This record gives sequence, C-alpha cells and structure tokens, in this order.
Amino acid sequence: MIEFIQQWYRRHFSDPQVALLAVLLIAGFAVIFIAGDVLAPLLVAVVMAYVLDGAVEWLVGLGASRVLAVIGVFLVFLGLLLGVTIWLLPLLFHQAAQFFSEVPEMANKGQALLMQLPERYPEFVTRDDITSLIGQVRSGLGTIGQKVVKLSITSVMNLLTILVYMVLVPVLIFFLLIDKQKIFDWASSFLPTERSLSLRVWREMNVKISSYMRGKMVEIVLVWLVTYITFSLLNLNYAMLLAVLVGLSVIIPYVGAAVATFPVALIAYFQWGFSMELLYVLIAYSVIQFFDGNLLVPLLFSEAVNLHPVAIIAAVLVFGGFWGIWGVFFAIPLATLIQAVINAWPKRPVAESDVDKAAALSPQTGEETAESVKPS
Repeated sequence: MIEFIQQWYRRHFSDPQVALLAVLLIAGFAVIFIAGDVLAPLLVAVVMAYVLDGAVEWLVGLGASRVLAVIGVFLVFLGLLLGVTIWLLPLLFHQAAQFFSEVPEMANKGQALLMQLPERYPEFVTRDDITSLIGQVRSGLGTIGQKVVKLSITSVMNLLTILVYMVLVPVLIFFLLIDKQKIFDWASSFLPTERSLSLRVWREMNVKISSYMRGKMVEIVLVWLVTYITFSLLNLNYAMLLAVLVGLSVIIPYVGAAVATFPVALIAYFQWGFSMELLYVLIAYSVIQFFDGNLLVPLLFSEAVNLHPVAIIAAVLVFGGFWGIWGVFFAIPLATLIQAVINAWPKRPVAESDVDKAAALSPQTGEETAESVKPS
C-alpha cells in the first residue's frame, strides 16, 4: 500500500510546477473554508472588482487612462449601489412585510380548498389525511415565522456591521481596481519563477469565469427587469418581490426556475383563483423562462462554460453544502476551475512496460490465430 502511494505521488507530483499548483489550490480552498466569514468583505470586494475590471479594461482599450476608467466605472457602481439601497431594498421590505401579513388569510383559503377534496374525491383522500396535512403545514409556517423573527432581530443587532461593510467594501473595490498591477506583482514575488502550469490554468480559468460571471450578472438584471415589467402589466401583487426572486433564480441552473414557479403560481392563484388572469401569468412566466434558456443563455455564455448538466447540478449541491448561498453562486466558476486544472494537469506518459502488458492482454490477430491452429 505504501509503495502504491509512493508510485502515485511520483507519477503525479514529481514535477515542481504540479506541486506548486496543488499547494496554491489547497491553500486557496483552505483559506476560504476556514476564514471565509472573517474575510467576507475582502472576498466580496475581490469578486466585485473582478467583475468591474472588464468594464475598466474596455474603457482602457478605447483610449482612456486606467485612472480615469477606474474612477468612471467606480462612480457608476456607487450610483447603482445607492439606488439599490435607497429605492429597491425598502420596496422589497415593504412588499415582504405585506406578504407575510396576508399569509394567515392565504392559509385559511388554502385550508378551505383542501377540505373540499374529501367530498369531491373520497376514493383518493380522506378528511383525516387533509387534517394531518394542514397540521404539518401550520407547523412549517410557524417554524418559518420564528426564523423570520430571529433573522429580523439578528439583522437589527448586526446593523452596525452591515453599515461598516457598505463603507468598507466599496473602498476595497476602488483600491483593488486602481492598484491591480501592483497587487499582482506583489503576489507574484512570493511564487517561483517557473510557474507556466499555474499561469496556464489561470488564463483558461480567467477567460471562462470572467465571461460567466459578467454574463450571469447581465442575465440576472435582464430577467429581473423583464419579469417586473410583465408582472406589473398583469397587475400581479408583489411584482417587484417576485421579479427579484425570479431574477436570482437563474443563479441555480435548471433547479432555480422550477423553484421560482411555485411562489409565482401561488400568489397569482390567491389573487385571482382559477381564472384567465392566472393562466396569463403562467403563460407569461413560461415565455420568460423559454427565452432565458433558449436565447439569452446561449447568447451570453456560448462556450464560456462547457460543463455537462450533471456536473453543474453536482457542483451546486457540493459547494452549496460547503458555503451556502455563496457556494451556490460560485458553484459553476469553481467547477470550471476544477475543469481547467484537469485539462492542464500533465498526463502520465505511457511506459514501455504498460505497452507490453497491453499487447499481452490484447486479443490475438488473425495471422497469429491461424498459426496457432496449424497442426504441429
């Protein structure tokens, strides 16, 4: 067993560049896993600076100096941040509070509807089944209500921390953008001179992840705006709250759209019941999802992320289990990183002994077979 491990290590890590890449990956994941909560403002700033750097490089390519490009992009970012803080968040809180205030009435309507099922379909469901189901639903709603209250209290207690983050993160973003090359040079000074393998992984990952993250931001905003305009024209209650939910649902491929369908259909039903308005909302929502999956996603991402759907869902489950909502958001970039490492990892050359073994185990050719059956 020990000899097998030694052979495996020599086969895969005898190259110093491979060892360097492995150390960098392990150190990066360890820092995020162990100190992710402490370094959250810095990590958020790094991600936002990474996304905004594309706009900075675009302006530099048009002839602007990097300082002016950074200042222009940063001011636009601050304007959007203030708009979200002053206008969007209060509106979302207001609609969320209004929704939770109407939850008891919705629960009563749902209970009345469920109690009609034993009368209409006595061969499939009994009154005791419905009573048990209603008890479970009420228990679940009570648990959710307790969590909401606890979250509200925690949010109030951490209000000062949030305010500090709102000041600290933009400052970090500005310095990360303005001193990008200095930071890269400083980090490179700690690495060996020969690091072509790590640079190869970085270049491949940088192209794919930057395209993915910027495309995902555009997709979230476009889906949110189109959904809000559509729901507003249809006079659906909580249009902004549902639009934000639908916009954020695109973070989780395949699963997000299915999960967001339930609250949209539920609110539309309790507003209009079984009517043409409910049908219009469901049709409009289906059209939005169709154009997002079949037009917007191929247009924004093309070949930026070439991962199998099973790999994407597995990445969402694994990294979401490790880091919660942040793990879900970065599941595809992290899966892309793993793919880049696998593609760049040196492949073991086939030894002569392996060729001999393969030849010995392979089927005999027709000529050999003919000779083997000749009489002696």
